[in-house]
Amino acid sequence: MTMRIFAAALSAFVIVALVPDPAIAADAKRSVPYYASISATRARMRTGPARTYPASWLYQRQDLPIKVVAIFKQWRKIADPDGTEGWMQANLLSGTRTAIVRGPTPAELREKPSASSRLVWRAAPGVVGRLSQCANGWCRMDVKGQAGFVAISGLWGVEAGETLP
Repeated sequence: MTMRIFAAALSAFVIVALVPDPAIAADAKRSVPYYASISATRARMRTGPARTYPASWLYQRQDLPIKVVAIFKQWRKIADPDGTEGWMQANLLSGTRTAIVRGPTPAELREKPSASSRLVWRAAPGVVGRLSQCANGWCRMDVKGQAGFVAISGLWGVEAGETLP
């Protein structure tokens, strides 16, 4: 009786393992390059598109923006904000758009998407936030509940002229 239960459980596992993740399948149809973010709290970058390749980097920063530059099955070749490239499993990535503040000075987040709008707060270089409402060179950036509009010229993770809902 125990063997029969084990066999049923094993076959259920095999069936689940063979069903492709619809999010990964949809992602594979996107044209590269495109921006995404790391969804896992720990994610390994590898030198090639399989677990048999050595890990070259361990990311421990959830929401870090990345650029997907190539796709191979369930693997994505990514570039990080510093330009380091390697392969990461697609299930470690998210379509959530984030950006990192770049440059020597803090980014000014404003109440409205205008340089003359009231300054709400500043984000230091290296701060990561979630993006929305990008248009005309500005994005709304939310850093753990603190939000404002920032000029995209001070960010990595969004292109000039890009529009986001």
